[in-house]
Amino acid sequence: MEHFELSTRFWITSGAIFVLLVLSGFFSGSETALTAASRSKLRAQADKGSVGAARALKVTNDGERLIGSVLLGNNLVNILATALITAMFTKVFGENGIALATVVMTFLILIFAEVLPKTYAITNAETAAIRVSRPISAIIFIFAPIVGFVRLFVRGLLRLVGVVADPDTNILAVREEITGALTLGHQEGVLEKEDRDRILGALDLADRVVEEIMLHRSNIEMIDLSLPAEDILAQCLDSAHTRLPLYRGNPENIVGVIHAKDLARAMVKLMRDSKDSKKAVEQFTVLDVAMEPYFVPETTPLDDQMRQFLRRHTHFALVVDEYGALQGLITLEDILEEIVGEITDEFDASDDTVTAMQDGHVVVDGAMTIRDLNRAQDWNLPDDEANTLAGLVIHEAQMIPAEGQVFVFYDFRFEVVARKENRITRLKINRL
Repeated sequence: MEHFELSTRFWITSGAIFVLLVLSGFFSGSETALTAASRSKLRAQADKGSVGAARALKVTNDGERLIGSVLLGNNLVNILATALITAMFTKVFGENGIALATVVMTFLILIFAEVLPKTYAITNAETAAIRVSRPISAIIFIFAPIVGFVRLFVRGLLRLVGVVADPDTNILAVREEITGALTLGHQEGVLEKEDRDRILGALDLADRVVEEIMLHRSNIEMIDLSLPAEDILAQCLDSAHTRLPLYRGNPENIVGVIHAKDLARAMVKLMRDSKDSKKAVEQFTVLDVAMEPYFVPETTPLDDQMRQFLRRHTHFALVVDEYGALQGLITLEDILEEIVGEITDEFDASDDTVTAMQDGHVVVDGAMTIRDLNRAQDWNLPDDEANTLAGLVIHEAQMIPAEGQVFVFYDFRFEVVARKENRITRLKINRL
């Protein structure tokens, strides 16, 4: 009878340990699945009507409460299972049973309660997260009072060492997470460089301002309004640009923007309707067919400026500083090029801003932006202190260098190839 009772107790205890190991594996796998699951993928499935995905999103909203509940349950079943197997082995093997129970339980927990469920969960994160979301929701509700007390206690301990825990703050911002995923994907060969650059370019629009990509005023092609209409028409037709600013007296005094098509259409109509076309052209006022100039501050974020272009149904703006002085111009195409790369047509000059040499160095235009060179060469030159490569060299050298001078900084060698007046027009750069 005693042997029967011992045998029954042994099997009941063994069954209880087995159930506790299954629960331990469930808690371990659930923790891994819910923390490793992509919230964007769960959101996509929830939008398609998946109730489980929506529930999994809700569970992961409060990560601190989720982890607290899962760890509480996991530790509870692990400790109880260890206590049961220790008691059972002690009865059978005496004092040696403690050491044996430690070895056996360590093996069982490591394989069946940790490695196995977590391996499955991390390889099927979203599917596993959806499956465990219902029971985990119930467990979080049951353990809520205990977890709440533990949270307060832990925060109190952290405050003692000067750490303030904010559960509403993500460890990584969404943008940083996307950027990291894109960079990792490119490094592993999953994502093409062009695709990575396009997505990163779109994400960066909010952090960049008009001043960084505008065409500087020294390179703007303008038309003097005092010129005869025929000369203005000829200049418009000879230009590679369809829109040209009009100034009166001083190039700073922009009074309008003329579109070559509007001017050509008005001139043709004028000569067709007038008996004395020559006199009519002489009396023609170009400003009558010009558009009002659109001015924007140089500190406008690029995404805001793109929305303004779309809202106003225009894509040409003149950039001014805080004093209202003309600094340059920007077009919608300039902003789009920050996303898709250089856009050229049959009227654009050939793009020779970067010339790669066989010895590994590149020859670039000094006015080229640091960001464009980084994208072209996959480099990481800093653009915090300057927008252009010439500006970077001047900033680091603390002077306007002469032709032939060489500088080394940021693990790059810069050689001034050409200089025009105070402008660095050509640079030779190679990575050390």
